Amino acid sequence: MAIDLRAAFENAPPTLDFIWPGFLAGTVGALVAPGATGKSFWALEAAISVACSVAGGDLVGLAPSRAGRVVYFAGEDPEVALIRRIHAIGQHLNQHARTAISDNLTIQPIMGTRMNVMGEQGLGRIIELCAGTRLIVLDTLSRMHDLDENSNGDMARLVSKLEHIAVRTGASVLYLHHVSKGSARDGQTDQQQAARGASALIDNARWCGFVTKMTREQAKSLSDRPYDRQPISNDRMGLFVRFGVSKQNYDATPLDQWYKRQDGGVLLPVELFGTKKESVLHVVNGADDDRW
Repeated sequence: MAIDLRAAFENAPPTLDFIWPGFLAGTVGALVAPGATGKSFWALEAAISVACSVAGGDLVGLAPSRAGRVVYFAGEDPEVALIRRIHAIGQHLNQHARTAISDNLTIQPIMGTRMNVMGEQGLGRIIELCAGTRLIVLDTLSRMHDLDENSNGDMARLVSKLEHIAVRTGASVLYLHHVSKGSARDGQTDQQQAARGASALIDNARWCGFVTKMTREQAKSLSDRPYDRQPISNDRMGLFVRFGVSKQNYDATPLDQWYKRQDGGVLLPVELFGTKKESVLHVVNGADDDRW
């Protein structure tokens, strides 16, 4: 049905419904990162934050606008690994949060099932299982299609199919994807063009977040010890990852957060400070806050 232009001109527009800041409900978004960075853990914790209808479930600090059903398709990891992750995350949740999440979150292991979102059977399965959900997570996208990842035409078709799923189910669709070897080598994994394959994968999505490892330079200039501002050493830098947003079409809310890995790989927000040397530089340059 065509938009009623006269009504759109004259009436107050509807309020935008965001899954979390910047990620509009009913659209397709991407989360990109190098392998073994923590994107699956971040995505699982994000799914939990959306699924939890009580206080205590938003471990990643996304502040979802409201709770709803979430379906997480796990294509890379076996069930035993997923259960271990869930158990580790559960150690940071209260009992009320665990109950609410259990009622709203479905985690579907599909490794080895050859689920294909481009095929009628795979597409129908997703739409049937996810009808009325708030969020669908596809981890990872490369496990769920048989198209040429380097073809803009194929990847445009793929994102269009994900948009079809979003429209049919009413959910937002978040797919996980790897960055290219070149962007990982050059330290550009936080850039919009860092994703592996054809540019249509990100150009046609409405939101793109990233998870990136701490660099040696950042480990020298940042500290997680506010009492003495000692730099994070090279042997501890692997504990820290950064989440941010490289593309959002409907909002300009900045999202940038450091996380520290806990036991079992759980990511929890952490506040980092400039080291003593960096703090002096900030003062010289006129900055009044050296926190990250």
